[in-house]
Amino acid sequence: MPQKNSIPQVKNEKQYEALRDKGYSKEKAARIANTPDSGTKGGKSKKYEKWTKEELYKKAAKIGISGRSKMNKNDLIHALRNH
Repeated sequence: MPQKNSIPQVKNEKQYEALRDKGYSKEKAARIANTPDSGTKGGKSKKYEKWTKEELYKKAAKIGISGRSKMNKNDLIHALRNH
């Protein structure tokens, strides 16, 4: 039986490894490296502080942050940045 690879399948392995070297978890590094525009620079998204609480909540729900219904805007921002 083949041994499972401990590294998740990623679209952009170079970016994944760079994120792991920076201390990101395997899950977070894989999620970032698997985004459709992984490896491209953009910076077009507004900072979380400019998002509404509802927008932050939907993003948190999309990536599976638990306890989000009890979080205020600052808690949601912190959770999104550190998930």
